[in-house]
Amino acid sequence: MFYYLSLFKDDISFLNIFNYITFRTGAAIFTSFFLTLLIGPAVVRKLRSYKIQQIERDYGPASHLSKSGTPTMGGILIFVSLVVSVLLWSRLDNGYIWLLLFTTISLGFAGVMDDYTKLVKKNPEGMKSSIKLAIQLFTAIVVVGYLAINPPNSQYATSLIIPYMSKMFINLSVFYFAFAMLVIVGTSNATNLTDGLDGLASGCMVFTAVTYGIFAYVAGNFNFADYLKIIYVPGAGEITVFMGALIGACMGFLWFNAYPAQVFMGDTSSLFLGGVIGTAALCVKQELLLPIAGGLFVLETLSVMLQMGYFKLTHGKRLFKMAPIHHHFELLGIPEPKVIVRFWIIGVVLMLISLASLKIR
Repeated sequence: MFYYLSLFKDDISFLNIFNYITFRTGAAIFTSFFLTLLIGPAVVRKLRSYKIQQIERDYGPASHLSKSGTPTMGGILIFVSLVVSVLLWSRLDNGYIWLLLFTTISLGFAGVMDDYTKLVKKNPEGMKSSIKLAIQLFTAIVVVGYLAINPPNSQYATSLIIPYMSKMFINLSVFYFAFAMLVIVGTSNATNLTDGLDGLASGCMVFTAVTYGIFAYVAGNFNFADYLKIIYVPGAGEITVFMGALIGACMGFLWFNAYPAQVFMGDTSSLFLGGVIGTAALCVKQELLLPIAGGLFVLETLSVMLQMGYFKLTHGKRLFKMAPIHHHFELLGIPEPKVIVRFWIIGVVLMLISLASLKIR
């Protein structure tokens, strides 16, 4: 919204600052961060008064029993601050902004309903998995359908750029659309699995969002994209503003979610956070970078898949002490705060490795 003040720059030259993506991204970070800090205490109190609290079930680590009673559905903080900040600082005539907002709202609705079913309706299984998957698939179909009609770059509409290689592509043809849907659904569920320790998912999300914010900025600038040999995506720069709002919202939430957590995000935001990153990866044509930039989320998902497969193949034996893998390290005797910080360190390293692909081509 504030972008449109730049239209009056001929009358008031200072207003031209609202035209700059870098300025609006910084403003979006600060807005969502401080908005989260401002409304956080009231939201936590309200969730506690409604007794919307975490219930630790028998299959979690014994050390997590002390977390029972901690308010959850705190992801509403991320949702509200993100949406408000995006509406304030982004260009509202940009299709990618509305696509990311749609993903946020659609998957956010699925997360709220899942948490509501678990915590208010007292059904520990939550919303039926078939309904949750249906909402995720619906979201993916809409996103992929929009990108099929309005491809980020028509020359590479169904192609994947190979990171660290100079203009090397894989053309998936019609199979690209199935792949794109898998990206959205997969990243949504992967973030959900990672949300198991205080501050783990929100902290790791910051590093991934920084990565895609930078890639969106350079992809949206023809000169930068040409120099760095990545696919040019007109209008992608505005995704940087969205990523900035996401970074600020996650940082603000981390203020309350850091160990020991005052509130948990729940599925309310974990589902849409992953979906938004997956959508951003598709929009800036950096799909194959996602397993690197979001490597921790991939690791968590793989650990669950390997555990389940090994359990079935060996008739009851376990590959890890517990999955997702962050619980495995806890049961090895590593304190929860140390597991979290080590995962954050890995997240920073993966972010740097991802950004290195801009020059290693």
